[in-house]
Amino acid sequence: MGERKKDKKCAEGTPDWLLTFGDLNALLLTFFVLLVSMATFEKIEVRLILSAFQGSFGIFPGGTTLTEGRMASLGNTIESLPSTDNGKGMAKAFKAAVSLFQSEIKNRKVKVDINERGIIISLTHDAYFKKASAELDIDTARSVLEKVALLLTRTDFRDKNIRIEGHADIGDTDPYGPWPTNWDLAADRSLNVLKYLVDFGADPKKFAAVSYGEYMPIASNDTEEGMSKNRRVDILIMRDE
Repeated sequence: MGERKKDKKCAEGTPDWLLTFGDLNALLLTFFVLLVSMATFEKIEVRLILSAFQGSFGIFPGGTTLTEGRMASLGNTIESLPSTDNGKGMAKAFKAAVSLFQSEIKNRKVKVDINERGIIISLTHDAYFKKASAELDIDTARSVLEKVALLLTRTDFRDKNIRIEGHADIGDTDPYGPWPTNWDLAADRSLNVLKYLVDFGADPKKFAAVSYGEYMPIASNDTEEGMSKNRRVDILIMRDE
């Protein structure tokens, strides 16, 4: 009989494919641990973290809150982002603002948002300003503006600069009237809100008034509802530089 063939010996040590597979598992485990740890953050803190990436992730293209590209246009870099303490302070201040305006947010009279510029309190209800007019319906706005003035006296906001931003829809204005252009119209809207806030106790040294005219809409101007949303004033509580 022929000699029986000897069994082949296995190579000593761990196979290369098993090492690669083990490394892959370790990386996946690390990734899932990171996801779980992020889930323990407050929602607002996660949004603040993501705002640093300027919408560069494919799954985070940006929106009305974390606007894609805006920070890049201002020359922002990772090194110039707010400190951790500042970010936590803004998150805490944002929670305070949302809590204060709960009923107005529910009734869609106020919108409170946060982005890389700061905390934005928007007077978006069509009852505040009529079409082609900068006159503020103070009967409707009084309680809201009193709350804003009160909010700005809190420790979280006391050292913040405030910018009042006026906006308009694309409707025509009267070239011979008090607001010949939408720039004039939006500017007077912001000034009127600023004056009432000062009357209600806010510190005038912290304010600046800005007009964006019709050029920063938040809704389509193709419908009356959209135009009414664009007739608004945004109260921006700015981040520290």
